[in-house]
Amino acid sequence: MKNHSGHDMAGHNGHGGARPGGLSVSENGYTLEFDSTIFSAGAQTVTFRVTGPDGRPVTEYTPEHEKELHLIAVRRDTAGFQHVHPVMDEKGTWSTVVTLEPGDWRFFADIHPAGHDGTMTLGIDASVAGPYDPRPIPEATGIARIGEYTVALGGELLPGEASELTLTVSRNGRPVTDLQPYLGAYGHLVALRVGDLGYLHVHPEGAPGDGSTEPGPEVTFMAAAPSGGTYRFYLDFQHNDVVRTAEFTVRTTAVPRPDTAPGTAPGHTNHHHAHH
Repeated sequence: MKNHSGHDMAGHNGHGGARPGGLSVSENGYTLEFDSTIFSAGAQTVTFRVTGPDGRPVTEYTPEHEKELHLIAVRRDTAGFQHVHPVMDEKGTWSTVVTLEPGDWRFFADIHPAGHDGTMTLGIDASVAGPYDPRPIPEATGIARIGEYTVALGGELLPGEASELTLTVSRNGRPVTDLQPYLGAYGHLVALRVGDLGYLHVHPEGAPGDGSTEPGPEVTFMAAAPSGGTYRFYLDFQHNDVVRTAEFTVRTTAVPRPDTAPGTAPGHTNHHHAHH
């Protein structure tokens, strides 16, 4: 199973415990640099660049899921999630507008620099001035409601092992069967590990126009947790020309499955490599 970056998530960092992305501001010689990491509350313009191993801003990228750069903003308490697509000028400086509440934030840049073997996710902290009222992590219910829409999460997130998750979209109690493609898929899922905001970026099985993937109501993903713990899921889906985000809290424990042989790392079962 591969994440957005094209890595085998369950084996990316050794035996069954994929190291999530976004934990470092620099990787493989590439560094995320913001012009400022201190902001006022409200709609704010953020400007930044990615410098390469030569110290210069990167100006050429390989598009991934229809965009050269995906920027995710989320407060450290997992509130305020935003997925935006900045615009780059000729000098390699990116800019976009995000809406920020007071508190500590984390920004993630998901990129594939041209000429680099594969993609990466870089992360950086920022602070937003003002009285901060942190919110508790919502309970794990498996149901998210966004206006007239309800999204149900089915399946089990397993540590170190690829497992199938199904998100079912309905509107006013009726299944939605005409989801619109968004970033080349019928759904776009970001998962963050609570505690350090380790970043997993996954996409659904199949693709629009492949002859077999239906435009709803179900969107199926393969996902693997790098460890036990609590995760926050953010599902972006598009319907009636509007992108909406459904949020979930998902818990998993680092307990080997019964079919895992003694002495074998979780995730190294025979069916582990069946989905890519």
